[in-house]
Amino acid sequence: MASPSLPPSVPSQTAAAAAAARFARIPSSVSLKSTSSSFKIPHGQQQQGQLENLHLVSLSKQGKLKEARDFLKQMDEAGVLVNPHSYESLLEACGKMASLSDGRLIHRRLGNPSRYLENCVLKMYCACESFRDAEKLFDEMLEKDVASWGILISGYSQKGRLKEAFRLCTRMIELGIGLNSTVFTNLLKSLSDVSVLEIGEQLHSLVIRTGLSTNVSVITAISNMYVKCRQLQRAKLVFDQMVETNAVAWTGLMMGYTRAGKQKDALALFIRMLKEGVEMDQFVFSITLKACSGLEYLNLGRQIHGYIVKLGLGSDVSVGTPVVDLYIKCSCFDSARRAFKRISEPNDASWSAIITGYCQIGEFEKSLQIFRSLRLKDMAMNSFIYTSIIQACSALADYNMGAQAHADAIKRGLVSYVHGESAMITFYSKCGRLDYANQAFESIDEPDTVAWTAIICGHAYHGNASEALKFFRRMQSSTARPNEVTFIGVLTACSHSGLVTEAKLYLESMSCEYGVDPTIDHYDCMVDAYARAGLLQEAYELVKNMPFEADAMSWKCLLGGCWIHRNLELGEIAAENLLQLDPDDTAGYILMFNLYGLHGKWDEAARVRSVMGARKLKKELSCSWITVKGKVHRFVVGDKHHPRTDDIYRKLKELNCSVTDVESIHLTEEDVSFGLPERKQLLMEHSERLAIAFGLISVPNNVPIVIFKNLRACKHCHDFAKHVSMVTGHRITIRDSCRFHHFHLGKCSCDDYW
Repeated sequence: MASPSLPPSVPSQTAAAAAAARFARIPSSVSLKSTSSSFKIPHGQQQQGQLENLHLVSLSKQGKLKEARDFLKQMDEAGVLVNPHSYESLLEACGKMASLSDGRLIHRRLGNPSRYLENCVLKMYCACESFRDAEKLFDEMLEKDVASWGILISGYSQKGRLKEAFRLCTRMIELGIGLNSTVFTNLLKSLSDVSVLEIGEQLHSLVIRTGLSTNVSVITAISNMYVKCRQLQRAKLVFDQMVETNAVAWTGLMMGYTRAGKQKDALALFIRMLKEGVEMDQFVFSITLKACSGLEYLNLGRQIHGYIVKLGLGSDVSVGTPVVDLYIKCSCFDSARRAFKRISEPNDASWSAIITGYCQIGEFEKSLQIFRSLRLKDMAMNSFIYTSIIQACSALADYNMGAQAHADAIKRGLVSYVHGESAMITFYSKCGRLDYANQAFESIDEPDTVAWTAIICGHAYHGNASEALKFFRRMQSSTARPNEVTFIGVLTACSHSGLVTEAKLYLESMSCEYGVDPTIDHYDCMVDAYARAGLLQEAYELVKNMPFEADAMSWKCLLGGCWIHRNLELGEIAAENLLQLDPDDTAGYILMFNLYGLHGKWDEAARVRSVMGARKLKKELSCSWITVKGKVHRFVVGDKHHPRTDDIYRKLKELNCSVTDVESIHLTEEDVSFGLPERKQLLMEHSERLAIAFGLISVPNNVPIVIFKNLRACKHCHDFAKHVSMVTGHRITIRDSCRFHHFHLGKCSCDDYW
């Protein structure tokens, strides 16, 4: 592609930029001290005052208005005149900083200014949104030009005050003053939604009548107006009729297609740009990459990325960030990481993309590490970063970090009202704080489907079926509609609480009442409900006759029920089908191993163990953790590495002694691992028992002990937790891989239905 040529105005712009750079280097400590006897104005500078005016411009460009005021006084006292360029810079600074008082002060100093400076004052008042001052000045101006009208019309239109803007337009037409391209462009830019489409159409008609239909900037603004008013066909028609197009016109139409979900049309425009040799900028590449992301067109995205690198734009943040986002959405994290490293100055969107990527691949700790680094450096954040961090804390059950992030997001006003609030509900639910999850939910004015689903699933996984179904009934009375995930939560609540009839009714009503087609996951929930309740034949019939081919989870749910209710015959059928679909499913082997053991079939149990050994399958190592005073303490079975190991085992011995009689009632061959006495000793040192013992010696009696475990809790540790809560009076919460268990005074919230 030919390198872009510089327009004739570039040299003057470059000179102006160089001058501005020189102004910025003038130290603000330079001053005129007229009170000093040594101060004298050099010959010729009484009238010119070049250095003083340069310094005044420098102060204004740096936004140091107080210093500029003081320096103006010194210039007055020294008899140095302020030149028009200095006044222009000062007025521009007042407008940018919305400093109306300083702007009025400058205005009073001007006396009888030129029309150009009057326009500068007018622009300042509009920027400060002081339209009363602006209208007063405008009415008093003896010589208004088209620029004066344009400034006031632009000021009103930019602030959304269309009535006043069009009132001025009408006056212009009545006075016979022609509307120029700048006025039309500013008016069209202010029309940003379908409610003002009729006004846009009238402006379009007026543009044609005034002979500006060939003006590139005006026609581009018309095309973009139709895009913003969701009239893409009309925007395309205007675009196709343009005699001359620019990058802004192409970009506007591409952006409209992308926002409307018509990414293929956006990419077709990009291909057309390539064929026609249109000069491309960063914005074109940015939108094109977003279209590729939406469609997950990895190959095309890679080609565009290569073209970007070839043009030397790979380090540009406006292009590099969409590249990172593309690779993350296409699950190519290594490519995303390399693209991120090329960005010279990542912004909040770049960091958000890479944090999302780390969360996507399960490297939650890395995402938290980046977040902490950004906070230490006081970097700019956005709501997407906080939403990702809250989701990472949910996955890690890191309550302290998540609560800090939530507080920080509230303080910065960066809680996303689309996904952020729902993420908070899920986070607090997964950390065992349903009270806070309820508060987060009730604080939402109009919960959407995601928020309702989050609170329903939260209660479902805590075993609060009645509350989950109560929220579902409330949802039915709202404007939100349940989706597939909502029904997973509802069916799980029923399954975990033995509400088989209710689960069946909800499954049957999904399609006819709610327009949600059930999937294999919903049928698996129903199989689980039957199996947990001991209705194993019904579960088996559903697996065979449901409108989907049974998957591994279908058979695993049935096998789990067979193990609970000790049905070997159906268990063997379920295990055979499960291991055909997923030969490496460790849980399937372990369930059958234990089921054979329960029935005294040691040879069959040994064969299961042998197959596991041949396939080199090992049960995942059990790990439990508890957070005390902001620090996470992790334990594995038989762990003796903790600094307080002696105290932990002393407390554990005390508790094991007190629970021996109770537990002996529940011991089975399964629990002692088929005659191995050391298995019983290991049982006494399970990871959650160690965590409970540590909690008892570390947490005050009035504070619940909250423990997280990566695997499902075993029956004995469940009974142990119930007994400890009765003996000590301490509330204990354990979240295992399936659900929450809340223990108090010898009872569990699951009512032993788990």
